[in-house]
Amino acid sequence: MNSDSDLQIAGDILEVPHLLQAPREHPATVAEFVGLARSIAADRSQWEHLVRYDATSRWYHRLRAVPRAPGSAPAGETPLGYEVWLLSWVPGQGSGLHDHGRSSGVLTVLDGALTERTGRGTRTLAAGAQRVFAPGYVHEVVNDTLEPAVSLHVYYPGLTEMPMLTSTGQTPAAPHCEARTAPGP
Repeated sequence: MNSDSDLQIAGDILEVPHLLQAPREHPATVAEFVGLARSIAADRSQWEHLVRYDATSRWYHRLRAVPRAPGSAPAGETPLGYEVWLLSWVPGQGSGLHDHGRSSGVLTVLDGALTERTGRGTRTLAAGAQRVFAPGYVHEVVNDTLEPAVSLHVYYPGLTEMPMLTSTGQTPAAPHCEARTAPGP
């Protein structure tokens, strides 16, 4: 049995700076986008003062937009380009059944509770809950409670369309067949 430690075999990792990856300025993996959403959620000073409630339509505010830039990522990595949106929901407000086009996303409930309906069922998302979804993910989000709610949405790449769908998952017939474009996640 060899008693050599990892340190004895590889040496002190801090003495090999060329092996250390530089921290990224922007997220590039699902885990990093989830981490971004969690860090914003945890720092109420970034978003709480911006929240507004509108009884006539869902209120939204884009917190951050990082445009897709050619050559913005090393070979083999996905180029940058994402958006972070803050939304408020008064009781009864909902998104309607939709997907997010070619965008993936992270939905984080900041305050209150929201109901998410998908083809797989219904779930309540309380403050702190997160949902990660890929392009083509179809859902409806509704505030079914008697209290307002606030949510954070990270879209990668940035949201360019939000096709509204019928209960069968089809795009409605004209004149509503046009994809809804951002803003208004």
